[in-house]
Amino acid sequence: MRLCFPTSLMTTVKTLLGLPGLRLRPRAGSDLLDRPVTRIYVTELSDPGRYLSAGELVLSGLLWWREPGDAEPFVAALARSGAAALAASGADSGGIPDDVVDACVRHRIPLLEVPADLSFSVITEQVVLALAAASDSARKRLQAAADAPVETLLERASAELGLPCWVLSGFGRVVAGTSPLPSPGADVVRRYAAREPGSLTVVPVEGRHAVPWLVLVGGPLSTAQTELAEELAGLVGVTRARSPRPEAELPDEARVVALRTEGSEESEDVLRELLPDGLLLESAGDTAYAATTLRPSSTELSTVEPLLRAKRILCGVSDPGPRAEAWESARYALEVASRRRITVVAAGEVGAHELLLAGAPDGLRAALRRRVLGPLLDYDAEQHADLVHTVRVFLECSGSPTRAAKALHVHVNTLRYRIGRAGELLGADLTEFAGQLDVYLALRMEE
Repeated sequence: MRLCFPTSLMTTVKTLLGLPGLRLRPRAGSDLLDRPVTRIYVTELSDPGRYLSAGELVLSGLLWWREPGDAEPFVAALARSGAAALAASGADSGGIPDDVVDACVRHRIPLLEVPADLSFSVITEQVVLALAAASDSARKRLQAAADAPVETLLERASAELGLPCWVLSGFGRVVAGTSPLPSPGADVVRRYAAREPGSLTVVPVEGRHAVPWLVLVGGPLSTAQTELAEELAGLVGVTRARSPRPEAELPDEARVVALRTEGSEESEDVLRELLPDGLLLESAGDTAYAATTLRPSSTELSTVEPLLRAKRILCGVSDPGPRAEAWESARYALEVASRRRITVVAAGEVGAHELLLAGAPDGLRAALRRRVLGPLLDYDAEQHADLVHTVRVFLECSGSPTRAAKALHVHVNTLRYRIGRAGELLGADLTEFAGQLDVYLALRMEE
C-alpha cells in the first residue's frame, strides 16, 4: 500500500526521526539521513521492486522474513528503486534480524526501527500531518518573494525543491536559471511541443503573452513538488506581466525585421520575444516591424511555431542600413518569404529583381506575365508542348545552349530550334540580353 502526501520539499529521513511520539531509532545508515522523503509505501512483499519509486519511505512488519538470506532481495530492490529508507518493526516481535541490518548496511539503505507497540497507521497519520504543514510553509516562503525578480523566485524555489530551476522562453532562450541548462533550450521546447518525455519537468507559465515561458525543474517531481513548481510558474507569470519592457537604443544603421503570423494577430508579441534587444517600430494585426542588432533564424521560429495559434510565421530581414531603406528591404523580403513559403528570408540573400517583384501587386504580376508570355503559354496549351520550361532552363543556364541542352537531356541543335521557335512566338530575340531580361522576369512572376 502506497500513501502519497504533501511533502516539505526539504523533508529528509532525519526529519522523521524528530517527529514527536514516533520514537523511531536508526539501526543502519546513520550517515544517510539527509536523503529526501517523498512518499510512504507499506509492503510485506518479499520483492517489492516493481512497485517502488525513488524517495519512498518503505514501512514493513518483516512478515516476509523467514530465515537468513531473505533480506537480500528485499533490500536490494529498495536500493535499485532509490528508496529513501526502510522503517521496520521486529519480525514476530523478536526485533529486527541481523540479516536485515546487514543487508541495509551493504546496500546503503537507512534502517529505522519502529517500536513494537506503535502501529503503522499512527506513523502514517503523524507523518502526513507534519509534512502537510511543512509543505504549506514552503509555499508561503515562496509566496513571500512574489514581488522579487525572476532570478530570486528561482533561487527560493530551488532551495525548497532541492533541484535546479530555470525559466525558458518559447524560443529556447534562458530567461533565468540557478545553474547551466543541461541541454539546448531549443531542444527542450521542441520536446515539450511534441509532448516527448525528457529528463526535466516542464510547467508552462500562464499569461496573455503569445510566446509562452516555461518553468523547468531538474528532475521528476513528487505531487507536492509539482504543486510548488506550479506555484512558481504562477508567480513568474505575474512578474513577467508587470515587468516593463526595456527601451532599446539602436544605431541609425540597425537592421529591420518584418514578421508576419498568418492566421493570428500575435506578431507583436512574437517579435518582442524573438528580439529582446529590438525596438518595435510598427505593429498592425498579423505584421510587425522592429529595428534590431540581431538576426533571427528559421530554427528559432520553427521551434516556437507549434506553441502558437498562428498557422505559419514568416520573417523578412534587411541588411544593416539607414532606417527607411532597411524598412522597405525587410518588407519586400517578407513578401519573398511568403511567395517562396520559406520561414526567414534575408534581403541580402535575395536578388534585386526578386525584391522588386515582391512589391508588385498580384494583379499586376499576373497581367505582366500574361502580356509577355501569353503567346508561349497558349502554344504550350494547344500543342501539349513545354516550351515555357525549355525557355526557363535556357535562361537559368545564362543563355548557354550547351549547358541548357545538357540540363534538359536533348541535343544542342534541338535546344537551339526550340529557343528559336519560342522567340518567334514571343516576338523577342532570346539570344539578346534585353529580350532575355523581360522574359526571365515574367517567368519569375508566377512564383
